[in-house]
Amino acid sequence: MNEKTEELRDIFTSVADEDTVTESQEDTRGSLEKDERTVDERLESVVARMRERYEFETPLEDDELVVVAKRFYEGRDDGEIADELGVDEEAVFEARMALHLVSDDDADEVDLVAIRERDEDDATLAAEYGVDEGTIRRYRRVAAAKDESRAANDRYRDEFDSVLADADLSTQIARDVREDGLEDATEGMETDVSF
Repeated sequence: MNEKTEELRDIFTSVADEDTVTESQEDTRGSLEKDERTVDERLESVVARMRERYEFETPLEDDELVVVAKRFYEGRDDGEIADELGVDEEAVFEARMALHLVSDDDADEVDLVAIRERDEDDATLAAEYGVDEGTIRRYRRVAAAKDESRAANDRYRDEFDSVLADADLSTQIARDVREDGLEDATEGMETDVSF
């Protein structure tokens, strides 16, 4: 330290309360996650906040909703998730909509904007689109979930993305480090061994 820097440090420490101004530093191992909670704890927090804000009704408990979110991000369909949880597919679909977890396949054959803006009953729209009333109700539920998510600036979907992407990235980096370490350790070794 030069003389001026040392003078300034002395002045600062003499007038400042060290406990409130600076935070003690400690040597810790690095982590990709800033949040020390587990992935499940972070997901439970998002689910709890959504349940409180939207007051949605679902037969699934919060820990089951966490499973729905995780499996959705793994690319599982409603039937697979329902089998794992021991519930029907409709409960999983409703849970996904409540959590704003809409997939591209949920209404890929229909213009949700057109359905959203229509005041006709389900039977009229079903006849017009050539589908059953249950499908129209499903499309309307998807449109409502998208609207609800958009109204929240997709905040909750972004949080799910962040938590689950961080977990995937951490797992992938750890796997890569192990593989690279093994590769480095065995580099140059003779592998042509006969017994």
